[in-house]
Amino acid sequence: MTQTATSTASKPLAGKTALVTGSTSGIGLGIATALADAGANLVLNGFGDVDGALAQIEATGVRAVHHNADMTKPAEIETMIAFARETFGGIDVLVNNAGIQHVATIDEFPVDRWDAIIAINLSSAFHAMRAALPVMRAGGWGRVINIASVHGLVGSVGKSAYVAAKHGIIGLTKVAALENARTGITVNAICPGFVHTPLVQKQIDAIAERDSISDDDARAKLLGEKQPSAQFVTTKQIGDLVVFLCSDAASEMRGAELKIDGAWSAQ
Repeated sequence: MTQTATSTASKPLAGKTALVTGSTSGIGLGIATALADAGANLVLNGFGDVDGALAQIEATGVRAVHHNADMTKPAEIETMIAFARETFGGIDVLVNNAGIQHVATIDEFPVDRWDAIIAINLSSAFHAMRAALPVMRAGGWGRVINIASVHGLVGSVGKSAYVAAKHGIIGLTKVAALENARTGITVNAICPGFVHTPLVQKQIDAIAERDSISDDDARAKLLGEKQPSAQFVTTKQIGDLVVFLCSDAASEMRGAELKIDGAWSAQ
C-alpha cells in the first residue's frame, strides 16, 4: 500500500472541517477528539476549559479554533457558522451536541429552565443546520450528526423539557434527512444512554446524598435503574460512531436514530 493510501485510511477526514457545539468538555470534546484523530480540522464551541480543549485537539496535528457563540442566540450561531466557513473555507461536518439539564416535575418546572433547555437542546440545532446546510450543499458533501439521547425515545420522570427537546431533535433529524435525501448530505441522530459526564455526576452526587451511600454505590444504583449493561457509555465510543457516520460506509444511513445505550431502550 502506498504512503498516500495509508494516510487516507488512517486520516479519512483529512482536509475536512468539523464544528462541534458544546465541545470544551464531556461528550462534545470526546467527539471533537475522535474527528481530529480522523484528520478533520475543528471548530470548538463552549464555555468550559477552552485552552485545555484546544490543546487536546491540536495535539493530534490538526488545526483547531474556538468560537464562543451563545447557543441560545440565533444570531451568534449564524456568526459561528460564518466564522467556520471564513476560517477553513467551508464546513463539512456539523455535530449538534450542546445541551443542559434540569430535573423537576412539570407543575414545579421553572419556566425559564424550560425555555433555556428547549433553546439550547433543540432550537440551537435548527439554527446551526439552517446556516450550515447551504454551505454543505455548495461543497457537494456534508454530515450532520445530532446528539439526541435515549430520552429521545423514552421518557423519565422529572425530565419533561429534556425529553421534549430530545424527541424534537429526532423529528428534526428525520425532516432534514428527507429534505437532503438526494444530495451528498446525510443527517442522523445518536441516542446515548448514561455517559459519565459532569452532568451525570451531578445525578450520582444527588443519589449519594439522598440515600446516604458512597459514590460507587450511587453509580451502581443509577445504572441499575435504567441501563441493563451496568456500564457507562464512553465518550470515545460516541466519537467513533460519529466518525463512522462520516464514512462512505454510512452514506445511505439517513434519518437514523442510532442507540448506544447499554440496552436501556430495549426494555
